[in-house]
Amino acid sequence: MTQTVDVYYSLSSPWTYLGWLRFDTIARKAGAKVNHWPVDFGKIFPVSGGLPLPQRPAQRRAYRMMELKRWRDHLGIAINLEPQFFPTQEGLAAHLAIAARRRGHDIGWLSYAILRAVWVEERNIADADTLLAIANGLGFDGKGLLAEAATDAVKAERERDNQRAIELQVFGAPTFVIDGELFWGQDRLDFVARKLGL
Repeated sequence: MTQTVDVYYSLSSPWTYLGWLRFDTIARKAGAKVNHWPVDFGKIFPVSGGLPLPQRPAQRRAYRMMELKRWRDHLGIAINLEPQFFPTQEGLAAHLAIAARRRGHDIGWLSYAILRAVWVEERNIADADTLLAIANGLGFDGKGLLAEAATDAVKAERERDNQRAIELQVFGAPTFVIDGELFWGQDRLDFVARKLGL
């Protein structure tokens, strides 16, 4: 029986970026179906006790940076720890991804390309032209997706996704949900793999 993994994530999260390819490998090996939900942690944090990065205490920000360096070195993954366009407004990027999802596309690689744009390529994902280039580069109809991203239907869909995440008690990115069980963080991927029978 095919297992399903629901992934709730931020399109500007370094942790989501660091775990993306490893999770993709795990899901493919397990033959799992993956549902991608790029949600708004600006809506989730207030009801889950989280704080945006600039509002976190200095010691938490310092430890975050130390952990990013550790994981960068451990995984051997390219990442700019202080990218030019971070923090950023990711709403348009999320709406673009949702528009692609509504058209039946697998938005996994689109999401990864957006994450790489922030954390490797020094690109501004709040900029429509940047998103157009990313979508077109993957063979999508970037212009059409941007037009659909601006619709009330897409915005309402993201709100429903946010509410589902809140109801599931998602509080951080990335969160993987399998059979109602939550696994928070790219550092929990070993447990995700076990849950999927690997």
